[in-house]
Amino acid sequence: MDNNLLEVKNLVINYETDDGNVHALNGVTLSLKDGETLGLVGETGAGKTTLARGIMRLVPDPPGKIKSGEVFFEGRDLLKISAQEMLKVRGQSISMIFQDPMTSLNPVLTVGFQIEEVVRTHNPEMKKSEAWERACQMLELVGISRDRANEYPHQFSGGMKQRVIIAIALACNPKLLIADEPTTALDVTIQAQVLDMIRALKKKLNTSMLLITHDLGVVAQTCDRVAIMYAGEIVEEGDLHQIFKETRHPYTQGLLGSLPSLAVDVDRLNPIKGMMPDPTNLPKGCKFSPRCQWATERCESEHPELRELSGGHMCRCFMTEEK
Repeated sequence: MDNNLLEVKNLVINYETDDGNVHALNGVTLSLKDGETLGLVGETGAGKTTLARGIMRLVPDPPGKIKSGEVFFEGRDLLKISAQEMLKVRGQSISMIFQDPMTSLNPVLTVGFQIEEVVRTHNPEMKKSEAWERACQMLELVGISRDRANEYPHQFSGGMKQRVIIAIALACNPKLLIADEPTTALDVTIQAQVLDMIRALKKKLNTSMLLITHDLGVVAQTCDRVAIMYAGEIVEEGDLHQIFKETRHPYTQGLLGSLPSLAVDVDRLNPIKGMMPDPTNLPKGCKFSPRCQWATERCESEHPELRELSGGHMCRCFMTEEK
């Protein structure tokens, strides 16, 4: 475990609202090695973005509360350092690409200034001219001409705005990039371009990445390992072969089974039955049991632990105890 860049241990995050206590994260544990890409997959409401915000210490308080757990980055617990120290970590060591590029940029500031601002914040000794040159270089790195540095966000298309966001995120060469569904608001062609660019820049800068998505196709093309998330828990984790070819958890099987196939002619898609459980009133036993066709009385009353099957393949299901 010593060579892990990031280690999240038993992280619990709640949102305390008037309608009840929302159990967003329920003891999440995961790790990420230097230079590795980990895909975090799950339905909307599974807790993926809350986990990312928890790592960055950006959970809105109130109503969000980090109840317990540890987040080690380069051996230091980010939940125990001061807010001032955390400001230095964000942007310089860990950067985040948010879901919607349309709302992530300041509409009244030029894109060049917004990149320059990040550089100067983390390098106060740098001259303004040097920071501006760095901003222009970052624009060119993501495929935008430096001549457009003095333009405003409304003058860019959605795909170009996302490129600017990536330039801001990578401006200080962070060791960890958290990409929260970076292609959600983009059309398919631009999605492919942005993902290709993220992969190339990650390799060039030797950056580790936590990629949050619900698109298993993106995961297959981009990630080294995959963690499947459901109702605030990791239910299965492994490398690409283990997740796609040796699937063990019924939820992961359901996600893969709901994908349309070009090889098979069917009249209807095969979605997972039912809905995600209410996070203010989670099931007592296995969180997936109300939707699982193989659920037993034990599943409904007892909560399964995440256990290792073989070679780092982890699964949270009682069925894996049987051969």
